[in-house]
Amino acid sequence: MKTAKDVTLVGMFTALLIGSQLALSAVTGVEVVTVLFLCFCAVYGRGKGVLVALAFSLLRCFVFGFQLNVLALYLIYYNAFALCFGTLKGRKISLLAVVALACVSTVSFTLIDDILTPLLLGFSPKAMKFYFLGSLYAMGVQTVCTAITVSVLYLPLTRLLRRISEA
Repeated sequence: MKTAKDVTLVGMFTALLIGSQLALSAVTGVEVVTVLFLCFCAVYGRGKGVLVALAFSLLRCFVFGFQLNVLALYLIYYNAFALCFGTLKGRKISLLAVVALACVSTVSFTLIDDILTPLLLGFSPKAMKFYFLGSLYAMGVQTVCTAITVSVLYLPLTRLLRRISEA
């Protein structure tokens, strides 16, 4: 980060992600972090995306509590997400492709959690199976939510963020 504007941008966007996650935390599977962060990474690139991913993953613990499995999941997933969607910076890609990639990412989040949490918390094989089965509902709702929010918000949000980046 080279300027105070960069530091402010990363800080403000991290706060936006935490606030939006908190605002919708009572509704299982409904979230806007994916579309917001996707748009940020697509406009500002991998570097700033990784900084926001790290800050978001660590600072959200002050709101939602420190849990090793969740912290590990967020550090792995959101950094990979930033690297993936940060490659969109400056590229033309169809909205359908962005939506599909966002949905695959959403499913990946749950699948990483389904592996990571049982391993870190020492679940038995039977408990691992129930944990996986229990996650399917939330994954389905979250994937539908991602498809809708990215379809509707990706173009206007990236346009807005591009205007902000040029200011």
